[in-house]
Amino acid sequence: MVVANIISYVLVIIGALNWGLFGIFDFNLVGWIFQGPRTAGSIIVYVLITLAAVWLIISPIISGHGLRLGSRMKKEEEAPPPPPKRSVFAKKPAVFFCKMKIFVLR
Repeated sequence: MVVANIISYVLVIIGALNWGLFGIFDFNLVGWIFQGPRTAGSIIVYVLITLAAVWLIISPIISGHGLRLGSRMKKEEEAPPPPPKRSVFAKKPAVFFCKMKIFVLR
């Protein structure tokens, strides 16, 4: 799924750059590469970019979390840090407080 997300991002960036060039300079890069905006090559590229955009929309819904661009195997394999050690002094005030409270109640 990570590979599909990266490929989709690259295709969507290519499509965004093509739209930017077309909007600013009236230059269709995909149409220029394939010698026309309605040739078979241009249509295939436009369809692939559309499918990539749809994939980036539905991928987080399918997986149940955000888009992943890297593997989380390293984080899961690492051992969790040990719990912090409690000092001896951290327990004494609670015990003293309980003894004092019991003493006050008698």
